[in-house]
Amino acid sequence: MQTTNALRRQPLLIYDGDCGFCVYWVRYWQRLTGDRVTYAPYQEVAAQYPEIPLAAFQRAVQYIAPDGKIASGAEAAFLTLSHANGKGFWLTLYRHLPSFAAIAERMYPIVASHRSALYRPSLWLWGRDYEPPRFELISWLFLRAIGLIYLVAFVSFGVQALGLIGSHGILPLSEFAGAARSQLGLASYWQVPMVFWLDQSDFAIRATCWAGAALSLLLIFNVLPRLSLFFLYTLYLSLFYAGQTFMGFQWDALLLESGFLALVLSMATRPGIWLLRWLLFRFMFLSGAVKLLSADPTWANLSALAYYFQTAPLPTPLAWYAHHLPQAVLTASTVATFVIELALPFLIFFPRRLRFIAACGTLFLQVVILLTGNYAFFNLLTMALCLVLFDDAALRKVLPARVTGFVQHQVRDVNPGKIVSYVVAAFALLIVLIGLAQLDAVFSGRISAPAAWVNEQIAPLRLVNTYGLFAVMTTTLPEIIVEGSDDGVHWREYGFKYKPGDVMRRPRWNFPHQPRLDWQMWFAALGTASESPWFSLFLQRLLENSPEVTALLGVNPFPHKPPLYVRALLYDYRYSSPEEKRTTGAWWVRQPEGIYYPAIALGS
Repeated sequence: MQTTNALRRQPLLIYDGDCGFCVYWVRYWQRLTGDRVTYAPYQEVAAQYPEIPLAAFQRAVQYIAPDGKIASGAEAAFLTLSHANGKGFWLTLYRHLPSFAAIAERMYPIVASHRSALYRPSLWLWGRDYEPPRFELISWLFLRAIGLIYLVAFVSFGVQALGLIGSHGILPLSEFAGAARSQLGLASYWQVPMVFWLDQSDFAIRATCWAGAALSLLLIFNVLPRLSLFFLYTLYLSLFYAGQTFMGFQWDALLLESGFLALVLSMATRPGIWLLRWLLFRFMFLSGAVKLLSADPTWANLSALAYYFQTAPLPTPLAWYAHHLPQAVLTASTVATFVIELALPFLIFFPRRLRFIAACGTLFLQVVILLTGNYAFFNLLTMALCLVLFDDAALRKVLPARVTGFVQHQVRDVNPGKIVSYVVAAFALLIVLIGLAQLDAVFSGRISAPAAWVNEQIAPLRLVNTYGLFAVMTTTLPEIIVEGSDDGVHWREYGFKYKPGDVMRRPRWNFPHQPRLDWQMWFAALGTASESPWFSLFLQRLLENSPEVTALLGVNPFPHKPPLYVRALLYDYRYSSPEEKRTTGAWWVRQPEGIYYPAIALGS
């Protein structure tokens, strides 16, 4: 660092005014630093600094400190950025991280010598009028979206809760809590964290669901958002465990992780944005990686989507048409799925316009999934996570001015205090390291002892989860048909609200609601009755004609008194062909496969 005799009140950065690349990035730096740094092209001020050779001005930017000291190249760039909020870490790395300064000074002349070639890519990657990204608008909208998804999740579970885990439901919560306490002792309060340790009554279950819905509305209307987010996470974590086999879907875990990171976002905007991007990367990339690592032949030979639309748990009416698309289209769609899940997630960490491509690709995939399959709030949640890949400037270009104006009056910049910053930084480091360890474990099959210990300690809180949808594609659609009888000879079929049953019934829409009994029937059909212990309890409730359980069904053939016997048959379902559908009007064709659960009577 050299010294000049002239003293200034604020630092001066001198750049090449004839270089489009230099002008572009100086304009960006100017917006970062505000009036804390003065900028001038050397063509105008070089004569004032005769001690600096003209060749030095042409070769690199020059930083003139208020005390007259001069720096150039990478050091000058980092000194300039140190006057911008949140950018001082670059100068710290330059001065204190071994080899960083040497690498930076070697890279600088390489970039400087290719300035003309880099100008156009800069325009394409960051935009013609790039400004420091702001996320107040993005954060505000994301928190409202999380509030809406929490509302859907709590209401959806609330209308089914008593039939699933109530005192007369399939898996009573009180029995689950008693079993957990007897097996785990005091450790149950940490291993199974839930508010229901205070009370497992039907009233407590209902109160938890509707309290969650009320808190969701508070969050949507921006009333006590941080407090609402904390209790929403706490209550949904409670339902996650209390719901037993009817909860624990990947989108339930994703909502818990997203909801907690939304709380971080409400306290520290930029760390929250980056942690949510990290979550979206892990979710999408793992969804693609497990398909390759599973060695499933349908993914390997690109035929997976030839089966997917027909064998999905709860297809929509459009799935029938998607299934009958030409094989070439289905193969190309399988390739596109791999590209979106395996390649595009890496663009999340690239400049903004490449990040936008990742967002648009992910949004497109989620829309296709939403149109052809009923996956509860999963698609909404993934699309909400895509919000954090944009910035306020991008959103202002697509939203009406009245909307952005209204939101702008609602938002405020979040400036966390030192204590909050340190806590968030420590939490972020933990989340990233555990996420990296889990990613490594997916590919290597092992996890280091320290990472495994930390992961085990925080696992009950569901703050870092592993993901991976449809690792193995089901190629057939077995469906369980439940029947009741008064005499053991004549049998009448129970109808479910959404899952395939009556072959003449068109597949139904239930998005964003998740009928959790219908979903579990799909999983149960993939194995044996002994692998789904809840199923025999479900049949027992039908023999009792439990109103809470029969309310989960679409058709109860025994509305006034329970049947004497119930049984379950297994059928193989497939879509009707276009010709069969024209002829018969049936959406499905089914063939009997045998007995899934033999006939039983109450008390047998």
